[in-house]
Amino acid sequence: MTMFYDKMNSPIGTLTLEADDHHVLKILFDWNDVDIRPNALTDRCKRQLQEYFAGTRTEFDLPIRFSGTAFQEEVWHALLPVPFGETSTYGAQAKRIRKPKAVRAVGAANGQNKLNIVVPCHRIIGASGKLTGYGGGIHRKKWLLEHEQQVAGNFLL
Repeated sequence: MTMFYDKMNSPIGTLTLEADDHHVLKILFDWNDVDIRPNALTDRCKRQLQEYFAGTRTEFDLPIRFSGTAFQEEVWHALLPVPFGETSTYGAQAKRIRKPKAVRAVGAANGQNKLNIVVPCHRIIGASGKLTGYGGGIHRKKWLLEHEQQVAGNFLL
């Protein structure tokens, strides 16, 4: 299967996009070992991410494909309903997948999410309200949450 790659600058660093002919497979921070070879799907993903960062997009409409264990994929699917501009907790996510004692495992699975921003693991925070864990770094998680809350507030006006 042919793989396609592109990069884009964002307010929180360089993003690398990976897709095949049918699905976006990865959106990762600081991944440098790729030869740029875009296709229509990486172009569409890049455009939607640019709109997200510009504050004009609150939902993504991209065909994505997860690549992980059955548990990881279950956890990642449970991220998709968390609304733009809102947060949830690892405990609530564990309850959503009917494994309320799997809070740490849910956190670990979120840390392995390879579809950053589009699959919004940045919206999951600790039960105390503290920003904990994010594969892209806490500074990026903080930026993404603040960006979404500002944009969501503007849509309410």
